[in-house]
Amino acid sequence: MDSFEDLGLRGEILQAIEELGFEKPTPIQEKAIPNLLESDRDIIASAQTGTGKTAAFGLPLVQLADLDNKQTQALVLSPTRELCLQIANDLKNFSKKLPKLGIVAVYGGARIETQIKELRGPAQIVVATPGRARDLLRRKKLRLDNISRIVLDEADEMLTMGFKEELDDILSQTPEEKQSLLFSATMSKEILSITKKYMEDPLLISAARMNKGAENVRHEYYQVQARDRYELLKRIADINPDIYGIIFCRTRRETKEIAAQLMHDGYSADALHGDLSQAQRDTVMNKLRSKQLQLLVATDVAARGLDVNDLTHVINFNLPDNVESYVHRSGRTGRAGKLGTSIAIIHSREGRRIRDIERISNIKFNAMSPPTGKEVCTKQLYALMDKIEKVEVDQDQIAPFLPAIYEKFENLSREDLIQHFVSAEFNRFLAYYKNARPLGGNKKSEGKSRSNQKLKRLFINVGEKNHLDPKKLLTIVNEGLDSSDVYVGKIEIFKKFAFFEMDESRVDDLMQSVKGKVFNGVDLSIEPSQSPKEGRGGRSDRGGKKKRKGGFRERRARAKAMSKGGSSRGRRRQR
Repeated sequence: MDSFEDLGLRGEILQAIEELGFEKPTPIQEKAIPNLLESDRDIIASAQTGTGKTAAFGLPLVQLADLDNKQTQALVLSPTRELCLQIANDLKNFSKKLPKLGIVAVYGGARIETQIKELRGPAQIVVATPGRARDLLRRKKLRLDNISRIVLDEADEMLTMGFKEELDDILSQTPEEKQSLLFSATMSKEILSITKKYMEDPLLISAARMNKGAENVRHEYYQVQARDRYELLKRIADINPDIYGIIFCRTRRETKEIAAQLMHDGYSADALHGDLSQAQRDTVMNKLRSKQLQLLVATDVAARGLDVNDLTHVINFNLPDNVESYVHRSGRTGRAGKLGTSIAIIHSREGRRIRDIERISNIKFNAMSPPTGKEVCTKQLYALMDKIEKVEVDQDQIAPFLPAIYEKFENLSREDLIQHFVSAEFNRFLAYYKNARPLGGNKKSEGKSRSNQKLKRLFINVGEKNHLDPKKLLTIVNEGLDSSDVYVGKIEIFKKFAFFEMDESRVDDLMQSVKGKVFNGVDLSIEPSQSPKEGRGGRSDRGGKKKRKGGFRERRARAKAMSKGGSSRGRRRQR
């Protein structure tokens, strides 16, 4: 279909979306809108951010609302406050020519009394987060007796965030006779269980992304040591003077730290994470949308619902845990027909994950070399020259000052004047990158150095009984040293304790860092194993006398564990 008129929308809605700049329906809108307007059949739609899914379910909800009935007729559930507000705002824009239609957003982090008051007025469509919706249901302030439609938007994310219990509770209180709409980027077992329990003979709709990676998004990765990730991040920002993007981090703590470092270093940046109040989130988002910010540092959860069309870059400071999340992140750039760049910053053990993304998502990454100081300075200099060349000169405003300016610089030649001007604007970059060291490393030399690396065997006082596994042990090491680039060799996990090998030069730092830390109720303790065996790179000559394995404490602990069914794990490496 070439126009929204062909979809059967009423005149007031067509006028509203025309003013919003809507021209041609997206594939998901073409498929969903006619079905929702003409049928009561349940729908499952596989659609991601950037496909136009809010209008796909929102336009029919607006058209089908009974304006003379002030009770709630449709409920939209979304995973985050940001997305909840975004959907409600979109619905209000779609219905701005229908003044009798009430759209109410209810979400955590805001005064519930204010939301209760809004629910008393016209509230034909309610957009809610699961937690706040259940709270209002228990208070009997949100009533679902008369709803005819319920929408689960980004259902996969709601389940990932742990809202299954809330969803079950809410859905169980809705009428049996209703139309259920489920929008999800992925179809997990949990999603399918919801569809089987609460939906009847649903229609399946699948829509490709508006911005396919191969067409609109260039995918790049830089491989550096973990300790150099922040330095590389700054160089990426510096070599792209007009950058306008999102930096994704894994945790709220890292998000705060990276944003604070960037601001301290003079970059136009801020953070978006779950610890912010709604007012703080709104302030950050307004700054981003008005381009007062060049860089937003965010977690995946906090960025849900974030809809900005002109982003030039998405930077993965950490790769996400799954391929779908990477695709979802990268889809935030390269929109509206513009080109975008998605960058992954990885360390040496993450090459396999890049290949997994390529294989599963049919994405091709370009391996990039970290920018050198000279390359950054060259790019910044050209950007400065372009800025000077294109600046608008208001002769009337500047004319009164020109005689004094000419007199001040009359002893400088044209070449001298240019050099002075460029230096005044450019000295900061020249000074910073004057002795910039190269980032990244040769894989072969790195592997060679590790093969000769001296390892220390350590004892830790938690084991299988405390739910320790190799992945959690590596997490203890990485968080303790604030680095994921420390080599860990052989890991042996028993019932109440474990042994592992790691780079001897970092042992003292790790033992100090875990003091006062607790793992599943146990005060952590790490100390050198009493074994004379020092791990690979530190073993005595094989021709020498065979030494008895382990000191007294270790032999006793090992014997006790093995007698009670303890197990020995093979060599594990950090991934």
